[in-house]
Amino acid sequence: MNIQTVKTTADIDFCRDVLTGLRPHLDTETLVPQIAEIMNENYQICYIADDSDRKAACFIGYRSLHMLRTGKIIYIDDLFTLPEYRGRGYARTLLNHVHKLAAETGVKSVHLDSGYAKHDAHRLYLNKGYILECFHFANNLQH
Repeated sequence: MNIQTVKTTADIDFCRDVLTGLRPHLDTETLVPQIAEIMNENYQICYIADDSDRKAACFIGYRSLHMLRTGKIIYIDDLFTLPEYRGRGYARTLLNHVHKLAAETGVKSVHLDSGYAKHDAHRLYLNKGYILECFHFANNLQH
């Protein structure tokens, strides 16, 4: 499997289907500039294309963070495989890729959050050695 790194706005556009597959609330008109802006904030995307290379089948979005609680980590914001490409090991391959990047840069842990009902994803994470370490709280402030 060939892992590609998003570097250009054309690369972001190539990943459009898989990005909106995970985040359907994103506005397709502003998707490319929005992700380009996030990439300026240390967000990185890697993907695996389908066999015909017409679109990305799976992607992982992550960033390096340094926090008092954890020290230096890689935080995975996003990991998603389009339904028609599931079961091929793409998500596992991208997780392994991020783990390798962590090891190469001296980062000792990789973190992520996952929705409650994503049982297939949970099985993958638990099989890869992730543990349920904490609750994640959010307050959607109304202005």
